[in-house]
Amino acid sequence: MSMPVVAIVGRPNVGKSTLFNKLIGQRVAIVNDTPGVTRDRIYGECEWRSRKVTLVDTGGIEPYSDDVILSQMRRQAELAIDTADVIVLVTDVKTGVVATDSEVAAMLLKSGRPVVLCVNKCDGIGEPPAEFYEFYNLGLGDPIQVSSVHGHGTGDLLDAVFEHLPEEAEEEEGLENIRVAVIGKPNAGKSSLINQIAGEDRCIVSDIAGTTRDAIDTQIENDYGRFTLIDTAGIRRKSRVDDEIEKYSVIRAQMAIDRSDVCVIMIDATEGFTEQDSKVAGLAHEAGKGCVIAVNKWDAVEKDGRTMQEYRKKLEVDFSFMAYAPMVFISAKTGQRLDQLFELIQRVANFNAMRITTGMLNDVLAQATARVQPPTDKGKRLKIYYMTQASTKPPTFVCFVNRAELFHFSYQRYLENRIRETFGMEGTPIRFLIRERGDK
Repeated sequence: MSMPVVAIVGRPNVGKSTLFNKLIGQRVAIVNDTPGVTRDRIYGECEWRSRKVTLVDTGGIEPYSDDVILSQMRRQAELAIDTADVIVLVTDVKTGVVATDSEVAAMLLKSGRPVVLCVNKCDGIGEPPAEFYEFYNLGLGDPIQVSSVHGHGTGDLLDAVFEHLPEEAEEEEGLENIRVAVIGKPNAGKSSLINQIAGEDRCIVSDIAGTTRDAIDTQIENDYGRFTLIDTAGIRRKSRVDDEIEKYSVIRAQMAIDRSDVCVIMIDATEGFTEQDSKVAGLAHEAGKGCVIAVNKWDAVEKDGRTMQEYRKKLEVDFSFMAYAPMVFISAKTGQRLDQLFELIQRVANFNAMRITTGMLNDVLAQATARVQPPTDKGKRLKIYYMTQASTKPPTFVCFVNRAELFHFSYQRYLENRIRETFGMEGTPIRFLIRERGDK
């Protein structure tokens, strides 16, 4: 199951970012209006009552002018509503209820989503100030007094949030099911691929932002096994990408990645590789998921005898940070090479969950160190005593050495390549944990 999503909304300077930092337990500088915002600045994990939620800071709603701001405010609020299971509306007790608060509260009431009203900057202890009771006028129920700076009231706030969260679903028993997240930039053909595989219009396909409002799961069973396909189309763009829309695209992609076993990274063959493709692929790589790169719309590309080979070479350079990921050239419109795609998904899922015995690993280690000596520094040579696999998804190996600082990245890459040569490991990242002798 994916973690529930809690969105923090409100106008600027009410303390949303401070509250966000307090709840996730980290000091993270939230930057909302700059293109290319990194994902760790817009969401984080919060744990309460032994359950985790994804917390989202939506940025301030800027009231610059009536017409422009109303549309911007509506866009931000609607995006937050679409993504979240519960919404926290943050207000400021020192300024009281302002027009923007009332506008947002009205939108949230119409949405039907659960809303928790947070009155921030109640820094004193004891009875709330007289201004606190003014916030009952927003019609969102009992407000909760909070000091995001000192942390007062955050427990009561989280209690109120957790009352509205959906119940945790139990894992289904039965046949092994491979969960596949179809991720990529807007309009790469993710929903079209789901529809082609399902044989019906399972997902709405459109260029309009917000067409697919929630991640849609589609169950598929074929000759290659049983699969749950997760469509992350979520946000679509028109003529240009809005900062807020791109932020929510990344959040939705991360949610789908968290619950997946394999990620199919969709590339638009007519546009080629973009920075946004790199960002989305990086999410899957860092999460340790199995990856398959699917170059879509291949039927729309003019080709000669060398087109695919040249395109593949260029993508190998663009995706050099995840050279392990196999590529397949498909057409979601015509169904071209979808059988090959499923074959790759199944193979990658198996490698991502693969476990290697300690004896076999150390045979490979002995051969690798005999072929290329471990590095030295100031007369001291690295010694790797032995290696064992600690976990799967992704395969993670623990190396016990004499001095960790001698285990250079280049030699780790060399050992990774030897492991891949011996066992395959196609489509999955490999992690190394370095332990010095005597470490616990």
